Amino acid sequence: MSVGGKRHRLYRVVKRGLDVLFSAALLVFLWLPMLVIWAAVRLDSEGSGIFRQTRVGRDGKPFVCYKFRTMYVTAPPCCPSSRLCDPEKHVTRVGRFLRRTSLDELPQLINVIKGDMSLVGPRPLIPEETEVHDMRQRRGVYTLRPGITGLSQISGRDRVSDDQKVELDTRYLERFGFVQDLRIVGATFGRVITGDGIKMKGGLDK
Repeated sequence: MSVGGKRHRLYRVVKRGLDVLFSAALLVFLWLPMLVIWAAVRLDSEGSGIFRQTRVGRDGKPFVCYKFRTMYVTAPPCCPSSRLCDPEKHVTRVGRFLRRTSLDELPQLINVIKGDMSLVGPRPLIPEETEVHDMRQRRGVYTLRPGITGLSQISGRDRVSDDQKVELDTRYLERFGFVQDLRIVGATFGRVITGDGIKMKGGLDK
C-alpha cells in the first residue's frame, strides 16, 4: 500500500472520531435551541417538526436523513426544492429563516453520530437524482460518507450545476484530508452568514 493510501485510511479513522466528538458536543450545546426550533416549526404549520427523507449514503446505500421541516406537508416529497416550478410557495415562514441560516440542517448531527454522515463530505442526494448518482459512482465518490457541508456548498451552492458538483466531489476525494476539511468548515460559516449561492430563500433541499 502506498504512503498516500495509508494516510488516506488513517484519516478516515481520525475523521470518524472527530465527527462523533464534535457532533456530540454540538448536540449537548445546542439541544435547547434545537428544541425551540422544533416547537416553532410545529406551531408555524401542520406536520412534524422533523422531516425524514431517504438519501443515498456511503457505498450507495440508502439512509434516513433528518432535517427540521421547512416546507408544507403538501409539497412534492421526492423532488429537490431547487427543481420545483415555484419552490417559494412550498416553504413555510419559519422554513425560510431556517434555510437562509442553514439551521434546518442541525438534526443531521444525529446522522453523523449514527454513522450515516460526516460533518464534511459530498452532500447526500435523493435516490431520484439518478444521473448524478451514476457520475458519482464512476468517480468513486461513494467510498465517502456524505457530509452536512462540503466543497460544492462553499463553491456556489445553488449556482453549481450537477456536472460541476460531481467535479467538486471528485476533487474533494482526491484531496481527502484534515486541512481540506478544516478549510471547508471555515468557509461554510462565511457562506451561511452571507447566504452566498442561495438562489431562493429556501436553499436546496426540502
